[in-house]
Amino acid sequence: MLTAHTIKILQSLDKKKFRQKYNLFLVEGNKILRELPNSNYKIKEIFSTDPEKIHFPDVPVTLISENELKRISFLQHPKDSLAVCHLPEAKNLQDKNLQLVLDGIQDPGNLGTMIRLADWFGIEQIICSEDTVDAYNPKVIQASMGSFLRVNIIYTDLCRYLSETENTNVGTDMEGENIYSFKKPGKMNLILGNEGNGIRPETENLLHQKISIPRFGKSQSTESLNVSMAAGIILGQLFSK
Repeated sequence: MLTAHTIKILQSLDKKKFRQKYNLFLVEGNKILRELPNSNYKIKEIFSTDPEKIHFPDVPVTLISENELKRISFLQHPKDSLAVCHLPEAKNLQDKNLQLVLDGIQDPGNLGTMIRLADWFGIEQIICSEDTVDAYNPKVIQASMGSFLRVNIIYTDLCRYLSETENTNVGTDMEGENIYSFKKPGKMNLILGNEGNGIRPETENLLHQKISIPRFGKSQSTESLNVSMAAGIILGQLFSK
């Protein structure tokens, strides 16, 4: 049985300030849980309505009721188990040949989808502005479908990084070069901006090249693409060459 204090702590982990305070975050979904032991993340404890399904060496497993699971889960329809994990230590920032750079992304679903895209295309690292949504937000974890376990996600002063990187800074812009004729640089940062405002002016000043996705449809109702959709189209084209 969970104490009221434990429930309160677990429920608070939907907010960044409490994840940082307790140095913990929640992982839900049986598929993601099965992948945890093979990752670099350290599991503190697992809470489960069916502990016999859990076979993680050296990880304490606590039996809880269905009602307790519903109280601590962030899912509308929780599965039988969830894991409490320690936040990772700060990671070193070193340029990779191709990186996603996110400037003020706010929607957890978009960030989770782009983490999943990075994993799919073998992109090892995503660099985020300090105001980008937290990668350990429960909705980001869910949307990434476990890909956060394999992608290095770093938060930093974006302007400082982009002014010092040796990679070519390439950003999306409606007036940019057609992605279908664009020649990929040897080492590249693909910079994607905020859902409503795009890349902020101070970031745009540090771009070396701009690219765009041409519209083929005749309808003028669709003004722009969702940022994670745009990321998928651009990455697919970059890797097709």
